[in-house]
Amino acid sequence: MSVFYGELARWWPLLSPVDEYKAEAGFFARVLGARIPEKARVLELGSGGGHNAFHLKQHFVMTLTDLSPQMIEVSQRLNPDCEHAVGDMRTLSLGRTFDAVFVHDALSYLTTEVEVSEALDTVSRHLGRGGVALLIPDETTETFEPGTECGGADAPDGSGARYLEWVHPVPPGQTHGVTDYAFVVREADGTTRSFHESHPFGLFPHATWARCFDEAGFDLELVEEETDEDRRARTLYVGTKR
Repeated sequence: MSVFYGELARWWPLLSPVDEYKAEAGFFARVLGARIPEKARVLELGSGGGHNAFHLKQHFVMTLTDLSPQMIEVSQRLNPDCEHAVGDMRTLSLGRTFDAVFVHDALSYLTTEVEVSEALDTVSRHLGRGGVALLIPDETTETFEPGTECGGADAPDGSGARYLEWVHPVPPGQTHGVTDYAFVVREADGTTRSFHESHPFGLFPHATWARCFDEAGFDLELVEEETDEDRRARTLYVGTKR
C-alpha cells in the first residue's frame, strides 16, 4: 500500500477538501440522474476518502469500495450512512447488482489494457441489463497534458497538509507514465514531516476504452464535462449494459 493511501490517509480531508468536489459531483449526479431514478443504488469503485460520495449520496444510495482499508476508514467517518467494503476494482465481487456503477480518478491506476478490461468486467458483473456505468478517466492519450498542481488546507486545531503533484511527459505510443508527489504535513503541536512518492498511471486512447466497453457488454455514449474549473473538461464514458 502506498504512503499516500496508507500512512497519509488520515490527512486526506486536508489534502483534498470535500467542498472542492461539490461542483463536479453535482454534474456527475445530473448525468446519472438522467438515466436512473432518484435514490437508485449506485456502487462506487475506488471511492477513496468518499468525497464524491458525500455529494452523490444526496441523490442516490451509495455503496463505496476501495483497495485501501485506511481510506475506507476515512470515508466511513464522513459517510457513516453509506455501506463500505474493501476491495480491488479489478477483482471485486459483492454478489449482487446495482442500478449504476461509478468510477472516478482511481481509473488512473489501471496501467495495462488487461487491467482496464478486468475493471470493466467488475463493472459489468455488478449491473443487470440496462444498468448504467459512469467512468471518468482523468486523461486519455488524446487529451493528456503533463504539468504540476499543488493544494492542501489547514484545520481549526492548527494542523495542516500540502501537496505538490508533478505529472511527467509520456513518450508517444507509451500507455503508462509517472506522477511524483511531495507532501508536507503539520501536526497540531507544530511537528512537521515531509514525504515523497512516485505513482504510476495508465494512459490509453479513446479507441481502447471504447473497445473494452464493447467487450464487457456495453453500449457507449460520450458526455463532455461541464466545468468552471481552470482545466480541460474531461470526457465521461457512459455505458448501458446490453
